[in-house]
Amino acid sequence: MGHGGNVINELMTDHREVEEMFARIQALPVGDERRRDVADEFTIELVRHSVAEEQYLYPAVREHVPGGDALADKEEADHATVEKLLKELEGVDCGDARFAVLVDRLVSEVTSHIQDEEQHLFPALAEVCSSEQLDELGEQIRRAKKLAPTRPHPDAPDNKLLAAGTGLVDRARDLVTGRGKSS
Repeated sequence: MGHGGNVINELMTDHREVEEMFARIQALPVGDERRRDVADEFTIELVRHSVAEEQYLYPAVREHVPGGDALADKEEADHATVEKLLKELEGVDCGDARFAVLVDRLVSEVTSHIQDEEQHLFPALAEVCSSEQLDELGEQIRRAKKLAPTRPHPDAPDNKLLAAGTGLVDRARDLVTGRGKSS
């Protein structure tokens, strides 16, 4: 979602929302049909968030932060892992034992990624960028999330090139199926 503020505040708010979704899914009994709805919610948010970061945050890190290439490479690798897990989860019924295993793996991977960004990447970016640059990045992230895909596409060649067209198709599919409208 779009929250306002600089890029760090925007993305940290996204992180808290995803953590809340994780808490909700983990509080539901294994096999509960509502787990699919929550999984769809966090999938939508994670895909949009990741695409926006790959379009704007990581290029800024590469440009401004000393050692930024290595930081951005690690975060993009984390995204690839999460996107594959999301794609796998998408094809598993919530009553299947694999569903709970995949959710647990996703929670672990995403939680580790969040901690890494918040402890290392965000402070490094804040140290080298002006408040105006951080505000502009926040605006770019919000615009990107509005157009981003809502479903995982791990085999796509580049999320930055894929975003607008695939996002339109994904949102149309979501509208028709009602996906992501449970809450």
